[in-house]
Amino acid sequence: MSPRDDARTIPELVSALTGDLANLVRKESELVRTEVGEKLSHAGKAGGKLAMGAVLLLGAVMVLLQALVILLSKVMDPFWASLIVGVLVGVGGLLIVKAAVAMMKPENMGPNRAARQLKQDAQIVRKT
Repeated sequence: MSPRDDARTIPELVSALTGDLANLVRKESELVRTEVGEKLSHAGKAGGKLAMGAVLLLGAVMVLLQALVILLSKVMDPFWASLIVGVLVGVGGLLIVKAAVAMMKPENMGPNRAARQLKQDAQIVRKT
């Protein structure tokens, strides 16, 4: 079919193009909503697992730290043994918390696939 065989008028073509673009924007917004929902759900599940693991590990760590203090108390004053263990554990905990906060930056939670698809759609629209 050649371009001259198309019986649609220019207003009809513009109307069809406008409808297609509106449909494209609607579909892309649905994709963004779905992807953001997936990311939030994933973060919620990870947070729950993190909390459960932290509670279980806390008891084990307390027992092991007390054993370390008792062991060090055999070679030094119990006060100094407790102070050394407390400072070392505090520094280790701070490093772990900083690493976890870095993993939860907003740029890691964005709708990456939808943004990529929107860029591709924009390039296609510019070419036509």
